[in-house]
Amino acid sequence: MNNPLLLRFFPFLSWFPVSNTVLQGDIIAGITGALVLVPKAMAYAQLSGLPVYFGLYVALVPAVLGALWGSSRQLATGPVAIVSLMTAAAITPFAAPFSQEFIGLALLLALLVGVVQFALGVFKLGIIVNFVSHPVILGFMNAAAIIIALSQLDMLLGIPKGRSESFLYDIWEMLGYLPQAHLPTLAMSVFALALMLGLKKIPQLAKLSVLAAVVVTIIVSALLDFEHKTNNLPEQIADPASQALVIAYAEADKRILAMNAEITALSSQERKAAQVQDARTLADLNYKIELKRLDVVALEEENKERLHAIRKLDFERAKADEARAAALYLRGHVPEGVETDGRKWHIKKIEKGEVKLVGGGDVVGKIPSGLPAFRVPPLSLELIVQLLSAAFIIALVGFMESISMAKALAAKTKQRLDPNQELIGQGLANIGGAFFQSYPACGSFTGSAINLQAGAKTGFAMIFNGLFVAVTLLFLTDFLYYLPKATLAVIILLAVTSLVTPKALKHTWQASRFDGIVALTTFVITLLAAPHLDKGIMIGAGLAIVLYLYRTMKPRVAQLGRYPDGTLRDIRVNPTLPTSPHIIAMRFDGSLYFANIAYFEDTVLEMVAAKPRAKYLLVVGDAINQLDASGEEVIHHLVERLRDNGMDVVFSGLKKQILDVMRGTGLIGLIGEGNIFPTEDMAIEAIYERLGDAAGEDLFCPLPARA
Repeated sequence: MNNPLLLRFFPFLSWFPVSNTVLQGDIIAGITGALVLVPKAMAYAQLSGLPVYFGLYVALVPAVLGALWGSSRQLATGPVAIVSLMTAAAITPFAAPFSQEFIGLALLLALLVGVVQFALGVFKLGIIVNFVSHPVILGFMNAAAIIIALSQLDMLLGIPKGRSESFLYDIWEMLGYLPQAHLPTLAMSVFALALMLGLKKIPQLAKLSVLAAVVVTIIVSALLDFEHKTNNLPEQIADPASQALVIAYAEADKRILAMNAEITALSSQERKAAQVQDARTLADLNYKIELKRLDVVALEEENKERLHAIRKLDFERAKADEARAAALYLRGHVPEGVETDGRKWHIKKIEKGEVKLVGGGDVVGKIPSGLPAFRVPPLSLELIVQLLSAAFIIALVGFMESISMAKALAAKTKQRLDPNQELIGQGLANIGGAFFQSYPACGSFTGSAINLQAGAKTGFAMIFNGLFVAVTLLFLTDFLYYLPKATLAVIILLAVTSLVTPKALKHTWQASRFDGIVALTTFVITLLAAPHLDKGIMIGAGLAIVLYLYRTMKPRVAQLGRYPDGTLRDIRVNPTLPTSPHIIAMRFDGSLYFANIAYFEDTVLEMVAAKPRAKYLLVVGDAINQLDASGEEVIHHLVERLRDNGMDVVFSGLKKQILDVMRGTGLIGLIGEGNIFPTEDMAIEAIYERLGDAAGEDLFCPLPARA
């Protein structure tokens, strides 16, 4: 297929014609990748704050669309750890994880990410990712990997974890519950970890170690009856103080829900008042909304304290079927004659006046069978505004992860890569996925590496990968019920270990102190600001730009002397080099633009003041790559000022773009065509010819001329 117009709109047509050999290789690569992807997709969904089956949804529609409209034939689009974490961080301030509101916002976020990426690709703005430098991404990735690992501690240990504006505080608070660690969950975590690490050492099973561990832990979980959960009413708690605490929490939670509904209704009225420009009503509504928000914050703080105390309660439950409610007693306070079920129970959450109890390990539970249904994300202007900044950051980070992997693949396959087409492909993947219950996706390192190793030649590998995921959703979901969430946490833990790269951070510091500062700052800010991960990226990118401007404001300026081999070198490095009393030779190692032109002018005047008898200023301009309007203006005045004081300015080695600016502005006429030379030696020879006998036995004169 060689029609450029068709290939532009349908890049997948370039795969054709496809030979049977290529197709067979793609089928093998697709199935191999899917076997690894299915458990990881569920694990990443758990990380994003969504039910685990949403990971399979992301591995279906976005994967196929990304393959069809991207430019890389091996890049695997799907759920990844970093983007999953950023999704949870972006939405958690607005909705509780695993709730219907959270799911709706995740779909909207995927749509916004897709629109941003698609727009950048269509307008060929892929270059914008260059503003997020490598040190920024390096610092962010290392911090995010640590956050991801810490975020799985509750699943690995079976202890509760709070949700606040400070992730590190939540982790610190969670460590206080270590004595309540659920030993069977901890044992399952250790077992899954040992199983995966052990299988990785067997070459024949290394690629499928994760899948094998999933199958084994599902069987073990089912045989040992790993999961135990039940619901109770607060009134069935025997201890009066504990019962009062739980009832107070439930009532406050009910009031919070009601007040949030009132705030939503008032906000709707506020928007209508703003449309008709009713200032009085608008002010009144705004006042009421702020009051209710303050009340909600106060209630949430009270409930946070109550929940902290509730989570420390351990109960024993009267013997009964777990499907039915039964009396709850504080552990060690069971009355004589009451038979219990022999388990330790604790309160996982209190929702709609009902107490959710757990007495075993967490499992995936029931997964809806069938393909993801078409669902329109909640298109609200207010929600879009709230999520837009996070969507932009996720779009950039996701694309940088995708394009870096795609470039690595292209280097091995010798395939031409189009970054803007890849942006379009990733954008369409997220837009399409948003309407089929997917949260944001991007290129996967693991999936792409498997595609390459398994011999994928075209995007058909990802299509077959998607078909296998579809088969899983249609026919295999019942087998996943007993999959321990601890196993998924171990999968995530192993997946992010490769993202922690202290050697790369050290290398960055050794290469450039400025870049090292940027990477370290991004790392620290990302950790401290979590769950608001976008702050780390934004502050890091801003600092990188500021430090770049700072470096270019004062570039290296060298006053030159004649080295024995005839070259001109910096006299600060070689203080004994001879210079000329008639010529000030300087080299400016930077562009001449608004940020550093004042420094250039000050440096020139300082050198001139140090040699008042000099008749010529030679500017060696080999390193000057840019001259803007500010630079041209200062040079114009500098040439006039020095000429009035009996000194001529001579340039050598100027590049075409600099000469074009000088010609366009008329500056070259002021300087004089005879004062611009291709090399510094030609300029110095011409100057000495003009000086004649006045030069005397000046050692600065070039050797060929003296001979």
